[in-house]
Amino acid sequence: MKRLRRLLEKRSSRWDEGVYVVEGVELVRLAVNGGQPVEALYVDGNCHLDDVAHLCAQARSTGIQVFPLAPGVLEKVTSTVSPQPLLAVVPMRTVALDAVSSGLVVVLADVRDPGNAGTLIRTAEAAGVSAIVLAGQCVDPFNPKTVRASAGAVLWTQLCVSPEVPDTIRALQRRDFRVFGTEARGGVPYEEVDWTGSVAMVLGNEAHGLDAASAELLDGTVTIAMAGAAESLNVGVAGAVLCFEALKQRRGTTDGVDGLPYDGPNRIAEGGDCG
Repeated sequence: MKRLRRLLEKRSSRWDEGVYVVEGVELVRLAVNGGQPVEALYVDGNCHLDDVAHLCAQARSTGIQVFPLAPGVLEKVTSTVSPQPLLAVVPMRTVALDAVSSGLVVVLADVRDPGNAGTLIRTAEAAGVSAIVLAGQCVDPFNPKTVRASAGAVLWTQLCVSPEVPDTIRALQRRDFRVFGTEARGGVPYEEVDWTGSVAMVLGNEAHGLDAASAELLDGTVTIAMAGAAESLNVGVAGAVLCFEALKQRRGTTDGVDGLPYDGPNRIAEGGDCG
């Protein structure tokens, strides 16, 4: 159980082992059914739900180890107010930035809040992006709060982790991506930008936006016009507006919608909110 606690609490432990923890019946079901390796399931001994028992039996039938735990153990391991009765340890799924050669890419630049990051991953996946890059001092995409906020989208989305925002922008531009950032005022109206082809949108830190060195490298900036007195939108909301404008433009083009050819995400739409 010490290992589970380390994986839940420490980024370094997750990355040293290359695994992370998925919590809850719905997200564990997505992991088990997702066609990728699952190391093991851990189930609360007090849990007698039929769907949990069925999922554990399904996991065992595919060779996944299932470990029943003594009552109360999971409560000591997890940090949530209402601990989930089922956890899974899942290998990380990331791709190198060099592997991203076309399509729509969303770059999270120094986004620190796990809820915002998870929401952006979920939203970008729903909009059919090719990849999501977490650059600079971003929160860990495999942080438990990020995983929950993503509603499991981290399980199948192409995620890249890049140590520097400017290097990320340059790498994308070398692959002929047009790279746009956001600013509260003064940018091109977002709906006037051509979001088809190979294009990247960079969403900056919640409090400070993009740093000057990164902003200077952009091919342009976009602005979302607001009617009210608010200074700016939450980064998750701004990302959703831009992602779905891009989706609208890309539908019906030769680009199509640049998502992964994988049916797993459709279960979220069919089965309701997993968050």
